[in-house]
Amino acid sequence: MSTEKPVAVKRYVRLWAELLALSWRLYPAMTSGLLAVYAGQAVVVAASALALRMAVNGVIAADTTAAVIGAVTAAAVFAAGTYLSDLNGGLWIVLIERVGLVHVQHRLHADLVGLPGMDHLDRPDVLDRITTLRGASWELMFGMWGAVAACFNVIRLAVLVTLLATTNPWLIALLPCAAAPLWCDRRGQRAVNTAETETAENFRLQRHLFRLATKPATSKELRIAGAGDEVVDRQVAAWNEVFRVRLRARVRAAGWKLAGWTLFTAGFVAGLALVIRQATTGTGTVGDIVLAVTVALTLRQSVQDTLRDVNNSTASGRVIEPYLWLRDHVAATRAQRGTRPVPAALRRGITFDRVGFTYPGADRPTLTDVSCHLTAGSVVAIVGEYGSGKTTLVKLLCKFYSPGSGTIRVDDTNLDDLPADEWRKRTSAAFQDFGRFQTTFATTVGLGDLPHIDDRARIGEAVRAADADVLLGRLPHGLDTQLGQDFGGVELSEGQWQKTALARSSMRPAPLLFVLDEPTASLDAPSEHAIFTRYMARARELAARTGAVTVVVSHRFSTVADADQILVLDHGELVQAGRHDELLARGGRYADLYRTQAEAYTSSEQK
Repeated sequence: MSTEKPVAVKRYVRLWAELLALSWRLYPAMTSGLLAVYAGQAVVVAASALALRMAVNGVIAADTTAAVIGAVTAAAVFAAGTYLSDLNGGLWIVLIERVGLVHVQHRLHADLVGLPGMDHLDRPDVLDRITTLRGASWELMFGMWGAVAACFNVIRLAVLVTLLATTNPWLIALLPCAAAPLWCDRRGQRAVNTAETETAENFRLQRHLFRLATKPATSKELRIAGAGDEVVDRQVAAWNEVFRVRLRARVRAAGWKLAGWTLFTAGFVAGLALVIRQATTGTGTVGDIVLAVTVALTLRQSVQDTLRDVNNSTASGRVIEPYLWLRDHVAATRAQRGTRPVPAALRRGITFDRVGFTYPGADRPTLTDVSCHLTAGSVVAIVGEYGSGKTTLVKLLCKFYSPGSGTIRVDDTNLDDLPADEWRKRTSAAFQDFGRFQTTFATTVGLGDLPHIDDRARIGEAVRAADADVLLGRLPHGLDTQLGQDFGGVELSEGQWQKTALARSSMRPAPLLFVLDEPTASLDAPSEHAIFTRYMARARELAARTGAVTVVVSHRFSTVADADQILVLDHGELVQAGRHDELLARGGRYADLYRTQAEAYTSSEQK
């Protein structure tokens, strides 16, 4: 405990210093202005109390000059304090919004998007922290400025207590009394922060259930199944658990705060009694009474301001801890970045050597001891029932994940040793869970090769490769048509969205790996046949150009018969490999699946 706390404080201070430097670099005038305001507010009350004492003592001593100077100074200081308070609020809000919501949030998003793999999207510990930080990046700046304000408020408290001590040294005891609420409040806030993290998973669950009940795609099924009430009940149960844990933590925090304020109030009443007694016995002046009362009237507010700012800074631990944890995670992940160059062309191909993989949090492997060789320039089909590991194998090829055991080699180089961003620049892919980018048609296709996103000629070639010419011809503004009803654009059917994804995958002219993961699942049979005919021809072109390996994942066996090699997966294991005719002649899993599917199609056609 003695070592963890200092380390945590140092990390917080380093982050706050980093954020203050960022604010200064981006908005130097406003940042310096706000620091000046804090400095002014630290002395304004003390200056006002001293001026009032001068005015009162001047009146009693019939010293007109002193009385006038004191009164005018007190009025000027009061006006300055009001102006500084208004200026404080304006600068503070602007800096928090501009730096926190724009720059810090952008940095956080860039860090997460820049992660080379996708394992963080399957890890509950990462998702819990992302949930906590979603839309809350401004709290980091809020906490930083709270810490700065707390420092200046501590200075203000010290000045006020010093003024009281000039009338009676015993009043210095008010300083530790004022510190009691700070310690107690921090103790309570720590419990609140812990509760926030502990309940993040249930909080995420209730939000997920809410989206299930309100999104058109899922609400249809819920209504058919009559499961709406069940979803609502589960959402309420998840929220009640979140509320119960967080309420208990807040009640505990309120108890600590009450204890701290009780200690402070007792010390404050005793100290004020000393000052009044001293004035009434003639050992002090009437001006001392006015000074003491002025300070007394503002001391509670000063302590309250200090508590508020300390609370703001400590409360930001709710987001600081997840933010620092994610930064450490990002840094550790990037430190594992490969450094070997990606080959210009494949000579031998891609080899799986006893590859195994288990998803984060899963209790059994998705792939087990997979060994095979994907020859350079070949078309490789991967088949198997749902859940057999087909898509997982593709994810490993794309470096979304690293194998849990074994290795994947590109020619003679371990895939883990290749930089993920460089490998993906030489990869093209169309996935079954494709993206629906609601932008112009040209942009949603051009995203497949970002450096050429505005190259209309290349976009046109990609559209033709995906057999999407008819779709493009039906769009009211051609390539410039806005897609997606969320932004007032044209809504596409599932099959049309899939064709845009296929076109996007055709943007890169010289990939080393070309992946088609269930690329025609939403298309009718004629469209599927046309697409595969075109893409088999494209695969041969890429093979001649770069030795590219084309990987096709499909549950329709008729589309993979022309592949150079077919890999048959069953429950995560590679059970067969060979050409279509070889596998049929050999019998076994592939032949069984093929015949079952052929009989199902024949039966369907007869009906």
